[in-house]
Amino acid sequence: MPKLKTHSGTKKRLRLTKTGKVVRGSAGKNHLLQKKSAARKRRLNVNTNVTGKAVKNIKRKLGK
Repeated sequence: MPKLKTHSGTKKRLRLTKTGKVVRGSAGKNHLLQKKSAARKRRLNVNTNVTGKAVKNIKRKLGK
């Protein structure tokens, strides 16, 4: 059975911490930023942890 390739879209959007948690960035900070308040843009800068059953699928896509 050959090794599975890492899913390149997942690799670009998510990362694993040393303890095995999955970290993602916030959505909504790429365009149309002029009408968003500075406070809202600062809140979007913070990374968040992925929770629930999605973690198992993400780790499989990352090859871990």
